[in-house]
Amino acid sequence: MSDRVFGFVGLGNMGGPMSGRLLASGLDLTVFDLRADSVAAAVANGATAAASLAEIGDRADVVFLSLPSPEAVRAVAIGPGGLAEGGRVKVVVDLSTTGPRVEEEVARALEARGKTLVDCPVSGGVAGAKAGTLAVMAAGDAAILAELAPTLGVLGKVFSVGARPGQGQTMKLINNLMSTAALTIASETMVLGVKAGLDPDLMIEVLNAGTGGNSATANKIPKFVLPRTFDFGFAIGLSSKDARLCVEEGDRLGVPMIVGNAVRTLLNITRDHLGPDADMTSVIKVVEEWAGVEVRGRAAKS
Repeated sequence: MSDRVFGFVGLGNMGGPMSGRLLASGLDLTVFDLRADSVAAAVANGATAAASLAEIGDRADVVFLSLPSPEAVRAVAIGPGGLAEGGRVKVVVDLSTTGPRVEEEVARALEARGKTLVDCPVSGGVAGAKAGTLAVMAAGDAAILAELAPTLGVLGKVFSVGARPGQGQTMKLINNLMSTAALTIASETMVLGVKAGLDPDLMIEVLNAGTGGNSATANKIPKFVLPRTFDFGFAIGLSSKDARLCVEEGDRLGVPMIVGNAVRTLLNITRDHLGPDADMTSVIKVVEEWAGVEVRGRAAKS
C-alpha cells in the first residue's frame, strides 16, 4: 500500500505518536484534528494538513481514526460531512475504543456507501504508541487485513481476532477491564499495606516476585504512584467509559460481570471526585483519602 495516500484523524495522546510512527515509516499521510497545535506538530514531521473531514475523505484512500469516544467515532465516520461522504476513501481503520455496538453500526453505514471498516483498537498506552509496541487487535475482511498488515505492524504486534467489526472492540474491552481490575485491586491492597505499617516499595518487590504480581504492580504503581507523579497518560474518564462499555456488553450477552461492576464503580467514583481528566492511576487517591494514609515510595521522598 506504499503508493496510497493515508489519512489520520485524531492526533491526541495516542493518535499523535501513532501518526508520527506512520510518518517515520515513509507513508504519505494527510491529517485532521480540531487542535491546531496538534496538526502543526504533525505537519512539522512531514504530514499534509486537511482543512476538514470532507477534504481528508477526498484525498486519502485509507483513513485511521484515534478518537476518545463512540460518539466521536460515529460523527467522524458517518455523521454529516463525515468520511462516509468522501469521494476517495475506501477503508476506515478505527484504532479507537468504540465498543462493539457502535462499531457494528458504523460498519453497516460505511458498507452502504461502498466503504469498509476495519475494527482495530490498540493497547499499550502512550509509551507503546511511541515505541511501536502496541497490541493491535484487528477484525475485518481478511484480504484487507492482509494488505494493511505491514502498515499496522509499524504500530506494534498485529493480532487478527475476528472476521467482523465489533470483535476487535470486544477484545479491547476485555483487555482494558482486566487492566483496570488489576489497578483498582492493587490500589486498595497497597493502601491496606501502608496503613498496616508495610513499606510500599518492599510490597511491590514482594508482589512482583510472588503470585500477586500484575500489570499494575509491574508498571503503574512503581512508575506513577510511588513517585506520586500520576502521569501514566490515560484519563480516568476514558477508563470509566471503557469499563462501562465492557459491562454493558456482558449484560447484553448474558454474562454476569460482578467484579467488572465493582471496578466500574471505583473508576466512576474517581472520575466524579477528581474530574474526568485525572490520570487513571489517581484511582488510588480516593482509597487513600478514605483510609487516611498515602502510598508514597522512596522515589517521591528523594
